[in-house]
Amino acid sequence: MNARAPMPEVITLGCRLNIAESEAMRRAALEAGHSDIIIVNTCAVTSEAVRQARQTIRKLGREKPGQRIIVTGCAAQTEPGTFAAMAEVSQVIGNDLKLRSQTWHEVVKPAGMPFLPDEGGRVVVNDIMSVKETAGHFAEGFEAHTRGFVQIQNGCDHRCTFCIIPYGRGNSRSVPMGEVVRQIERLVEAGCPEIVLTGVDLTSYGPDLPGSPTLGSLVAAILRHVPKLDRLRLSSLDCIEADPLLLDILKGENRLLPHLHLSLQSGDDMILKRMRRRHSRADSIRFCAELRTARPDFVFGADFIAGFPTETEAMFENTLRLVEECGLTFLHVFPFSPRKGTPAARMPQLDGTTIKQRAARLREAGETRLSRHLAGYAGRVVRVLTERNGIGRLDDFTPVRLESPAVPGQLVNAWITGTRNTMLAGEVMT
Repeated sequence: MNARAPMPEVITLGCRLNIAESEAMRRAALEAGHSDIIIVNTCAVTSEAVRQARQTIRKLGREKPGQRIIVTGCAAQTEPGTFAAMAEVSQVIGNDLKLRSQTWHEVVKPAGMPFLPDEGGRVVVNDIMSVKETAGHFAEGFEAHTRGFVQIQNGCDHRCTFCIIPYGRGNSRSVPMGEVVRQIERLVEAGCPEIVLTGVDLTSYGPDLPGSPTLGSLVAAILRHVPKLDRLRLSSLDCIEADPLLLDILKGENRLLPHLHLSLQSGDDMILKRMRRRHSRADSIRFCAELRTARPDFVFGADFIAGFPTETEAMFENTLRLVEECGLTFLHVFPFSPRKGTPAARMPQLDGTTIKQRAARLREAGETRLSRHLAGYAGRVVRVLTERNGIGRLDDFTPVRLESPAVPGQLVNAWITGTRNTMLAGEVMT
């Protein structure tokens, strides 16, 4: 048997959009002959994310001395100097440039070719705000995942007071509907059992395209033109911007899976205003109730920020109550950390101890909700999409540890025998 050809190693930090982009970069780097590099695709959502990126790079430098490390992603875009100053880093590539084939052919240096002092090129970062289009930067398949992540949109036109991401991703721009449908057709024909639509701000899809399609019209086109697609999933969503057609499809189309992760951030109206969010507390509750009334099996996750500047105990209690009132299951809790250059960094800050305590209390509320959700599956037979290492996911994204062998990428029935920490335990039925 021939040894497997070397492949570029890609370390992905952050969101599902980064996963999709990492696969496109792996392919482009390999086509350009860079089989011996490590690409670190960074996240900048919090200062902790940037710290973890630097920690990852230092560890790679220790474990794989002499191997070229290319750093890209949101943190590389917003803080190129931070990574250029690290001895382990060979090059820093901006977020727009990383997805261009030309970059890997003409910008990324081949092994053994040094940079001349007056040449430049070690840091190649464009003005992200000047980028006006997003092409279909897709991969034909996904090596490490059993679902396909398809980018439909990039960037964000909103300016939430805490968020640095628009400065790492640029303004909102959409992938044409035809390109999205064609890529999904290719992935389905290749045997991909589930497609996840990804982007920075999914519900802003379309206004920059001819005819101004909406996310709902894109989803309808995918379901209509790719009849062999059994499972379509949306990633993080802004509930207030969901268009009427999308809501109708979410309520009545079983191929669109009953799981959404919502960008809620807070459950207090004053804090939401100070964050410059576009929804209210009542909007969040109404959205979840409306979908769950139509599909009782709907499961919601949510992002929250604990300890936002000026947040009082009473304001925080409103967020805690929202977890129950929306019936949330999967919580992503971020202790607030100021990002330089954002308005929130100039607001009156809470002390670190209070922020940590509130984050812990919010996580505890999430764990309680998750435990209750898992307990409801005991003794049931469920449909599972198998992943690697004995893990699978239900339609509503609930994780399950499979206690009998299963080939990754298969849809199987499993009998739920109990729970194991934060996931279900189950036996594959034959």
